[in-house]
Amino acid sequence: MAGLIARLRGIVTVLNTPFSDDDRLDVESLQNNIALALEAGVTGFLAPAMASEVDKLSLEERRQIVKTTVEAVGGRAVVIGGASAADARARENHARTLIDLGCDGVLASIPYAGDADYIAQVRALAALRPGFLMLQDWDFQGYGLPVPLIVRLFETVECFQSIKIEVVPAGVKYSEVLAATGGRLHVAGGWAVTQMIEALDRGVHTLMPTGLHRLYTRIYRLYAAGQRQDAQQSFYRLLPVLAFSNQHLDLSIHFFKRLLHRQGIYRTPRVREPILPFDAVHARIADELIDYAIGLMERV
Repeated sequence: MAGLIARLRGIVTVLNTPFSDDDRLDVESLQNNIALALEAGVTGFLAPAMASEVDKLSLEERRQIVKTTVEAVGGRAVVIGGASAADARARENHARTLIDLGCDGVLASIPYAGDADYIAQVRALAALRPGFLMLQDWDFQGYGLPVPLIVRLFETVECFQSIKIEVVPAGVKYSEVLAATGGRLHVAGGWAVTQMIEALDRGVHTLMPTGLHRLYTRIYRLYAAGQRQDAQQSFYRLLPVLAFSNQHLDLSIHFFKRLLHRQGIYRTPRVREPILPFDAVHARIADELIDYAIGLMERV
């Protein structure tokens, strides 16, 4: 691996979108979160993505989030712009905007309806000449993209240099893709951050969680330094938080916005509808776990 993609080793933060009390994009809070993540040593940022409530953002809000991120990062980390959309034309339009705004790479989730259609849509994005293309292999109920298709695309589409695997089970898919590409295709793990140690054992290059920047970067650094047992013990301390927050994407959004608000990073924990309810029991447990997580971060 060479160029920008070679820098993607470690933690890439998926940015939650902060909103003000009157439901506007809160740029200052977003800048605060980026500064905190950079200080913790993340290697990159992804926005907007599912954890950013991307489907509830206007085109201008999507643009402003990316512009703010590129400017705030200032080349100190890799910025991946999320181009996912319901149809191919919208994805291509998003990708053009991301490239124009200076994103280092573009991520796209493309519905799979057969090899020929999928290949055509990937080639259309590649023709826009992003710095690199990251495909999101997303399937919470199955195994996602066929491995032979991933290999074919890797061998024939030059800018396709990374894949974000979020399937069931993710671990086996990590290993199969890495083996089939000789370890040359960059592999990132997203929602399966609950398998962080397993993912690292399998050779995954990048993990893409939300929040808890200091804890995740510490675990990665310990592992990279050959201190697997220490990394594992640090990861085990996070499991109560992950068991609660990773029940569903909507609960994760609620939880991490509450955490960022408690840390003084986001002015509000506001989320946008439609979203799963977060009731009084959720709130009580989340607040207990936020106290616990803040305590862990203070001890790092």
